[in-house]
Amino acid sequence: MGAVVVDDNPSKVKAPDGGWGWAVLFGCFVITGFSYAFPKAVSVFFKELIREFGIGYSDTAWISSILLAMLYGTGPICSICVNRFGCRPVMMVGGLFASLGMVCASFCTNIITIYLTAGVLTGLGLALNFQPSLIMLNRYFDKRRPLANGLAAAGSPVFLCCLSPLGQILQYEFGWRGGFLILGGLLLNCCACAALMRPLEAPKTAKEETKEEEKPKPKKLLDFSVFRDRGFVIYTLAASIMVLGLFVPPVFVVSYAKDIGVQDTKAAFLLTILGFVDIFARPTCGIIAGLEWVRPRCVYLFGFAMVFNGFTDLMGSMSDTYGGLVVFCIFFGISYGMVGALQFEVLMAIVGTQKFSSAIGLVLLMEAMAVLIGPPSAGKILDATGRYMFVFIIAGTEVVTSAIVLTFGNFFCIKKKPEEHGHKEEVAEIREISKPEDLALQEEKVESAEAEQFLKDEEKEKNGEVITNPETCV
Repeated sequence: MGAVVVDDNPSKVKAPDGGWGWAVLFGCFVITGFSYAFPKAVSVFFKELIREFGIGYSDTAWISSILLAMLYGTGPICSICVNRFGCRPVMMVGGLFASLGMVCASFCTNIITIYLTAGVLTGLGLALNFQPSLIMLNRYFDKRRPLANGLAAAGSPVFLCCLSPLGQILQYEFGWRGGFLILGGLLLNCCACAALMRPLEAPKTAKEETKEEEKPKPKKLLDFSVFRDRGFVIYTLAASIMVLGLFVPPVFVVSYAKDIGVQDTKAAFLLTILGFVDIFARPTCGIIAGLEWVRPRCVYLFGFAMVFNGFTDLMGSMSDTYGGLVVFCIFFGISYGMVGALQFEVLMAIVGTQKFSSAIGLVLLMEAMAVLIGPPSAGKILDATGRYMFVFIIAGTEVVTSAIVLTFGNFFCIKKKPEEHGHKEEVAEIREISKPEDLALQEEKVESAEAEQFLKDEEKEKNGEVITNPETCV
């Protein structure tokens, strides 16, 4: 690891907002697609696993929950690894872990070993790819960051449209074991995306290099000072409540369709519809969030997206036909895309670039427990009642509650603080800018006075007068 350049994002480096950043954006697009679409795509194998191992809905739902819990819960570990080794090597190792987990899962003989391989190992690998890719995206984009976040987040629906039908085909052709094996091979593409994450380096002069060599600055591997920011605390609380119900409908909608007598292929097509709508919703929302008037208020746009998503779940609880589920997937795709495009943009705006690598790890850790509880508890409710209506109602209520916490918390607790802080920063900047100007004016006055005095002295010497200068006489 001695030759690895640690991408610690020195403050002197300006985000290029383009150039190689587009390659980084493409890599982040692929990583986001695998990270978010994979837990939903494996749900097409649940019916086969239930038949083979004789288990219930809640048991199979643990696979998706463990995947998401590892994606979220290992956030601090990812932050420490990134701050220590850099984004690129961490993502390389993560790609190998993700692939190895699915390959090993194809040889499992009970559900517990599938939890450990497809759940824990693959989830850890995806986490080691997902978080560093977002960190690199934040470093390469500033003015175009909302658009970049929207385009990168579009990877989730694009891959969902592809992986869900692909999983169904693989299940018919090769069974769930062959499908897991082939999906494990596809995850090796994460290593290729890791190679695109080139670290930014600041231009250094010889003097700066010698100073840095003489005085090396110790770097925090995990910065807990972000908890002093009320905006960060409110965001973390709201996001933790949100993920309790956010991922439940996509996990159960395929099984819901099959339960009402829809063919397996048509049922899997619901996720394709959801993903297709989501593809256009995320970049569009990113463009809207980047508008001059909207960007300072993007937290309220995020709150609206959460309310929209929650009410869509409540309306979806009344669907009992295939057509009703199609309509539900269309509106859920729009609202889910808005949430996906804005969630990390809002976090970046709250904590800034320097603390984002630690902040995202801590946020994901706080969300992990909620992600681990959400789908399995929904599965327990389904096993107890046998009706999907209650599953969707509870999920929608949780998402709407998170929107209320975020919106009202932001309005009453941190609305005035950023304005005052921003005003102070503007005053400080004006003072700092005016200091060099005042010094320059003073120097000009001194130089002009000295020049006038020199000319007067020369005139006196010409007239034969003797001049006594207190600075030069003995």
